[in-house]
Amino acid sequence: MRIVLLCGLLCNVVQRSAFNVQCLAQDVQQGKASFYAQKFHGRKTASGERLHKDSLTCAHRYYPFGTLLRVYNPANGKSVLVRVTDRGPFVRGRIIDLSWRAAKELGIISQGVAMVTVQKATDIIVPFMPPDDDVDIPELEMETNEGSTEMKPLWQLMAEEAEAKRKASADHHSGAKKK
Repeated sequence: MRIVLLCGLLCNVVQRSAFNVQCLAQDVQQGKASFYAQKFHGRKTASGERLHKDSLTCAHRYYPFGTLLRVYNPANGKSVLVRVTDRGPFVRGRIIDLSWRAAKELGIISQGVAMVTVQKATDIIVPFMPPDDDVDIPELEMETNEGSTEMKPLWQLMAEEAEAKRKASADHHSGAKKK
């Protein structure tokens, strides 16, 4: 009985150390990066967060949610720091899916897919903190810009002025032709 327990314990230690070696060897990865299409903006990720196209986030197969990764584009020397919020990519040969903004920072928007180097940036994990549902939201009094001209936005006043000038010019030209 003791021998069986000892063998089981030893096998467990060997498996764990092999896993650690594999993870350490993969702390720096090279491969293809792609990015989320803008149509995925607002959808929930595997972590429960909603994807925002302007966030610096990514999908990775095994790094824990909240892990910070440095993604480097060797073609132009640009790099970006992203946070893991989703799982994937699930396409052979790709190692990371980036948010639209992260891809823009790396200069890979026009390419769609690019070779990158991914490295764990730190041992610090930034966890997702879902919003507390017990937050009291104060009531705000909101008004519209309809009403006096003093309350209209400048762009609207300028558009109205341009339209009035266009009409006056058209009326002036049509009046000159009648005479």
